[in-house]
Amino acid sequence: MTNLIAAIKETAAEVRAKIDRLLPVPETVEKRVVEAMRYSSMAGGKALRPFMVLQSASLFGIDKARALRVAVALEMVHCYSLIHDDLPAMDNDDMRRGQPTCHKQYDEATAILAGDGLLTRAFGVIASEHCLFEPAIRIQLISELSKAAGVNGMIGGQMLDIMAETQEDMSLSEVIRLQKMKTGCLFSFACESGAIMAKASYEDRQALKSYARDIGLAFQITDDILDVEGDEQSMGKAVRKDLDAHKATFISLLGLEKAKEQADSLSYQAIAALERFDEKADYLRDLARYIVERRS
Repeated sequence: MTNLIAAIKETAAEVRAKIDRLLPVPETVEKRVVEAMRYSSMAGGKALRPFMVLQSASLFGIDKARALRVAVALEMVHCYSLIHDDLPAMDNDDMRRGQPTCHKQYDEATAILAGDGLLTRAFGVIASEHCLFEPAIRIQLISELSKAAGVNGMIGGQMLDIMAETQEDMSLSEVIRLQKMKTGCLFSFACESGAIMAKASYEDRQALKSYARDIGLAFQITDDILDVEGDEQSMGKAVRKDLDAHKATFISLLGLEKAKEQADSLSYQAIAALERFDEKADYLRDLARYIVERRS
């Protein structure tokens, strides 16, 4: 697992360096919003989604420098979602990744625009001729990312998550659907993107989609566990908010021990989905275990 942690940290550093180059601070009136975009997208974090993109690409021999732009675009979309998720109208959080949330550091209006700016910049990063894939592949990447981030993906999942705060009788199947949309769709794009870049077979894409589905659920179950067992300092954000709000989660529906068992089972199920990739997928296998064993 030590090698995996080092590889994740290396990816995070590469992503931050690339964002630094892609988001230069202008000396014009829009300087403030660009600074807010940089503040939230370069604030640390594990960069797990970009790591999945690079590892997915490596399965098919895609050069890291080419895949990095896609990884950075996905991280921009993820960071935009965090900025908006933290707003008072949403989760109303004061801390993210160990520092004040964007609207606390700046103001609500600037945070909204910073999120909007990251989302739109992400698609430009992939669409650009500097993204060294043929136009048809760039279009497919843009199409799949827009689906993953849209109303049938992350946005729809966020809407269901808001409804979960007041819907007392939400079932386990409804929570699973919520989390597949909110978290799983971006995970799915991250894992499938390498196959898209490589024009890989349907079977390869399905294997990566199955892996992503399982680790996405395992990731969210572990998040729910950490909301109960974690501490604010290691998590870098508030904890026990879902518990205090009596929100439907995997913990409230399954209980703590059953939730841990389910996350563990999903992790091993994800690993099994990678059998066709042999040793090339070892980092992705390690990631499936890391996701359920992490403490932050």
